[in-house]
Amino acid sequence: MSTTETAIASAEAHSAHNYHPLPVVVASADGAWMTDVEGRRYLDMLAGYSALNFGHSNRRLIDVAKAQLERVTLTSRAFHHDRFAEFCTKLAELCGMEMVLPMNTGAEAVETAVKTARKWGYRVKGVPDGMAKIIVAADNFHGRTTTIISFSTDQEARADHGPYTPGFEIVPYGDLTALDEAMTENTVAVLMEPIQGEAGVLVPPPGYLAGVREMTRQRNVLFIADEIQSGLGRTGRTFACEHEGVVPDMYLLGKALGGGVVPVSAVVSSAAVLGVHRPGEHGSTFGGNPLACAVALEVIAMLNTGEYQQRAAELGDHLHHELGLLTGGAVRAVRGRGLWAGVDIAPGLGTGREISEKLMERGVLVKDTHGSTIRIAPPLVISKEDLDWGLDQLRGVLAG
Repeated sequence: MSTTETAIASAEAHSAHNYHPLPVVVASADGAWMTDVEGRRYLDMLAGYSALNFGHSNRRLIDVAKAQLERVTLTSRAFHHDRFAEFCTKLAELCGMEMVLPMNTGAEAVETAVKTARKWGYRVKGVPDGMAKIIVAADNFHGRTTTIISFSTDQEARADHGPYTPGFEIVPYGDLTALDEAMTENTVAVLMEPIQGEAGVLVPPPGYLAGVREMTRQRNVLFIADEIQSGLGRTGRTFACEHEGVVPDMYLLGKALGGGVVPVSAVVSSAAVLGVHRPGEHGSTFGGNPLACAVALEVIAMLNTGEYQQRAAELGDHLHHELGLLTGGAVRAVRGRGLWAGVDIAPGLGTGREISEKLMERGVLVKDTHGSTIRIAPPLVISKEDLDWGLDQLRGVLAG
């Protein structure tokens, strides 16, 4: 067997089969390119589901991580460390908020937001104990914990994991009337992705996010924006909510916040909301560790230049123009913002998985979702020339 086949066979034999990766074994990566164990190069057009917004092996991030590795990597939250205060301050400033509660993974940030919203509902809004309700959108993806899949409509994610956690109501994404009808005096939060990534990069109708913001403000309900995939430059703005001039009550951040180097997530909100937490009620051994804070601080500094948001906006316009030329034939529809697109493949040309495999053979890595859709989300550092080359490979695959 080849080196690739041997590695995949070993992985299949000794790891749980909870993923179905493309048959490529990456050995190294730099910028927008990855190299496999056979020495073949691939253009990364997925960027770790936006975790690699700044590219692989970004020198600024690697240097910061190496320097921090030589100093201290973990203290737990039993003690203060010298990177924590600056991280919280700078991230709060980036978000236009007051307080930060750091965690590690996106799912942990969502779980933290759920607990925070319920606690705020009981201690501040005055909802009767045990009666708090959180409204979410159909086709959402917020993670895979038991509580989070309890409000998922993806049966593949939900199946055989019950009993499920109560306290959530699901409404159609993009439907303000349904949202209004679902709200009661016990509603404490509306939790939404400004753009639904896993669902196929679904962009809500114009005015929807602004409508959610106004409705939640009028009803004394928290608006929680899950910007774990959409935030930190991906859509051409720091946050996807900015495209409608919306500021939520709470941002959920992750993925790109760790620069593709370490897992970092955070809940960012006001003192009035995050101030409901008291010592011992919630925590994480690794959340806000020195290594994570050092890397995230460099990510924040890079975002503060505006360079990456501008690149995503300009290259995103080009990406969507070129993809738009494919619609009506091999492509049924294209959605997205910035350097983020969901491409629906016409029936008969192949499934999203089959198209992804054909692109892999041509040296381009993307990933399918929901049968006929492929997602395109290259690192924000990708060059226009490389982006065009990747699009040429897509045209070639679609032409057969």
